[in-house]
Amino acid sequence: MALPVPPAPPPPPLVSSNRYVGAKHKAVVVMGATGTGKSRLAVDLALQFGGEVINADKIQLHAGLDVATNKVTEEECAGVPHHLLGVAHPDDEFTAADFRREASRAAGAITSRGRLPIIAGGSNSYIEELVEGDRRAFRERHDCCFLWVDVQLPVLHGYVARRVDDMCARGLVDEIAAAFDPRRTDYSRGIWRAIGAPELDAYLRCSGGDEGERARLLAAAIEDIKSNTRRLSCRQRAKIQRLAKLWRIQRVDATEVFRRRGDAADEAWQRLVAAPCIDAVRSFLYNDDAAADDLPPEVPVFAPTPAAAVAV
Repeated sequence: MALPVPPAPPPPPLVSSNRYVGAKHKAVVVMGATGTGKSRLAVDLALQFGGEVINADKIQLHAGLDVATNKVTEEECAGVPHHLLGVAHPDDEFTAADFRREASRAAGAITSRGRLPIIAGGSNSYIEELVEGDRRAFRERHDCCFLWVDVQLPVLHGYVARRVDDMCARGLVDEIAAAFDPRRTDYSRGIWRAIGAPELDAYLRCSGGDEGERARLLAAAIEDIKSNTRRLSCRQRAKIQRLAKLWRIQRVDATEVFRRRGDAADEAWQRLVAAPCIDAVRSFLYNDDAAADDLPPEVPVFAPTPAAAVAV
């Protein structure tokens, strides 16, 4: 059972004063490789500060394949509104420019309600386009607090392999089989780019073949899913490291969380990830000093926060 986040303080000021550009709204951006807990942290922060989440995962933007794309469940959302989740047709292209336009619109609607936009997802090209595209229009309207949930790659790779096994137990293969179209040969568009769909193609085309051969193809497909997920995590992490040279990104090391199981993992998440990130966002919202554009780029590592210091 996940530990609850501390009680929320009174709503913070969501408009800041910047000496260069005047009044700005505030936004939080949660980054990280696949499987690091971005969605969980976004929900923790939204519950704490009265926020709403804007999905920044290019595959999760599409409707369908909920298991394969690891969309947050209704239970995981914990009542927090989520935007740009499952809104595009499975076959549609949704470009980075499309994301910038729709995410900017969603952020504007969220701030108009006096709530905090929290952009969370692993598609860093989308996040970069939102922040830097259209002559940096989003940054002209929003001060941004960038958080990076990081996990040492060997530990993360072991976790994502177990997660693939869990996804298979939750119906990954059956889900993709139900959507399979033997006429489809292009897995480069829309939701069909999701890891799992192209890897299972050969297995699904062998539906009437020898059972031993089908078992071999399925095992190979699952191994490819794990391997391609590991490669994706490496690419995502490298992209965040590049963006850290452009922006002030605050990094939190969640490695210890992923070395643990059950209640011990939940306790570590609260102490090592949720609590320091809540502190960082509180400072950003109240003190107006966490995301000033004129600060030099840096990637500070949070020190563990004692449990006694969590409550406010």
